[in-house]
Amino acid sequence: MKVKIDPSSSVAPYEQLRAQLVAQVSAGALTAGTRLPTVRKLADDLGLAPNTVARAYRELERDGFIETHGRNGTLVSAQADVAEQQAQLAAHAYLARTRELGLSDDAAVGILKAARAT
Repeated sequence: MKVKIDPSSSVAPYEQLRAQLVAQVSAGALTAGTRLPTVRKLADDLGLAPNTVARAYRELERDGFIETHGRNGTLVSAQADVAEQQAQLAAHAYLARTRELGLSDDAAVGILKAARAT
């Protein structure tokens, strides 16, 4: 696991860590069952506060990328295509909300296309 935190970045350190771990899981560099360092160990290695690493781990767990098993450690989740699953859930929620607002599916797609262009 290779992670580098840029202290001069406008992106918060926990988000840099989270994004790099997501990228490594998605690319297959971190495979299901891989044990991650403890919060304290990773914080020491990266020169971060333990709460910063803990926040990144919480968000990764919330999104299904990792699983925390107490004293048994934190592991990369065995779920396949976690990012795609989360995107599908978000798409369904978006579609449901736009329908509640009375928008057509075509209008909802148009909004997404416009957002992508910006």
